[in-house]
Amino acid sequence: MPVAEQLHPALLSFLKNQPKKMLIDGKWVEAASGKTFETVNPATGEVLASVAEADREDIDRAVKAARRAFEGPWAKVKPADRQRLLLRLADLIEANGDELAMLEVLDNGMPITMARKGMVPRVAELLRYYAGWATKLHGETVETSVPGEFFTYTLREPIGVVGAIVPWNGPLITATWKLAPALAVGCTVVLKPAEQTPLTSLRLGELMLEVGFPAGVVNICPGFGPTAGAALAEHMDVNKIAFTGEHTTGQIIVKAAAGNLKRVSLELGGKSPDIVFSDADLDQAVPGTAWAIFRNSGQVCCAGSRLFVEQKVYDKFVTRVAEYASTIKVGNGLDPGTQMGPLISKEQL
Repeated sequence: MPVAEQLHPALLSFLKNQPKKMLIDGKWVEAASGKTFETVNPATGEVLASVAEADREDIDRAVKAARRAFEGPWAKVKPADRQRLLLRLADLIEANGDELAMLEVLDNGMPITMARKGMVPRVAELLRYYAGWATKLHGETVETSVPGEFFTYTLREPIGVVGAIVPWNGPLITATWKLAPALAVGCTVVLKPAEQTPLTSLRLGELMLEVGFPAGVVNICPGFGPTAGAALAEHMDVNKIAFTGEHTTGQIIVKAAAGNLKRVSLELGGKSPDIVFSDADLDQAVPGTAWAIFRNSGQVCCAGSRLFVEQKVYDKFVTRVAEYASTIKVGNGLDPGTQMGPLISKEQL
């Protein structure tokens, strides 16, 4: 087995600075309770870091900071300046791409090739895409048939404080899915990363401060669903919840959000089907079907977890898929030859 890649010096420096604190109002702070939890490398079981554990009091502090920023300095930032901040962040993501890719592998277990060539570059692309929208959102003037002198128009405004709850299967890119559009339009955010994978979100927070996002615009509070996640979903001063995860948690969030009728967007797991007919090109269908379910160890919201094959080619196709699967190299994600890393935790078994 090839030796795993040497860790990036900046990554080693990041991991040495422990315990990892949460980001509230532009400052790195400990949990109000003083509690911490451990995040581990799923490939080895090695403890990577001790992380401040947010609970209801910390979430409340973060929401208040986000509200102050929304009504204060962030409200005065022009769309073109929001655009520039997001573009600068994209540049910084690329400049630190190797470090971020390795950190994603350590915390999540995905293959380094997937993190380096797929996840991290797409984060920069997403930031640039949404940066472009910052200066292109506008309302309309509307002609009316009502007698009299009326001027009718629509105006698009940021919704306010957004609570973002993201999963562990692609922690950096899913955090960016929530942060980039919210920031582009002028919202502020309280981000709760998954307790299994908090590290790339915390490193992202460092980079956001470096490029100049004002205090309180982005707050990052690692913690557990029943405490930090529930407090965020229930909070009366949060205007919207954006969640990616499994459906039972989504149901809980919808109920929790009803207290102040906050808006909710849910991206939940599904049972995505692959369908193979007898006239399919099996040379393409076999690897396509295999990677639809085995990519990221099957830990993808849209993984092809159901397979329907026309009876005429069923036996041949299943045999070929099984043969192909047997060639996939399973191992430590830091090994450049690894094609499939570990599951995130024993619970996933």
